[in-house]
Amino acid sequence: MIESKALANQIAGILDNKGAPDIQILEGGHLTSITDFFVVASGRNVQFVHTLAEDLEEHLAEQGIEPRRKEGKNGARWIVLDYAHVIVHIFHPEERQYYNIERLWQDGGNDEHFGSGE
Repeated sequence: MIESKALANQIAGILDNKGAPDIQILEGGHLTSITDFFVVASGRNVQFVHTLAEDLEEHLAEQGIEPRRKEGKNGARWIVLDYAHVIVHIFHPEERQYYNIERLWQDGGNDEHFGSGE
């Protein structure tokens, strides 16, 4: 099994290569027992949010990595993919701003952005 930090970085890399803006990796293991890392990204529109999630799932499935759960694929404004030690949130920009999930896990140590973004 891939180490959780490596998986979080791999997920962020896949999303970055697909053009997802504003990717953040948030460490959560010291704040909660539900996961070690959160990867948060945005899609420019509903279709792009859906496409990012599908591409990420396909890429990881090729390596035998399947999500335990997935939520939000029908509406595709906020999709959550639970890979146990890494939980991925892909937001439509309005939902990301409204829910501001990064704030929930902010403890002064979570300010790592990934990739070039937009």
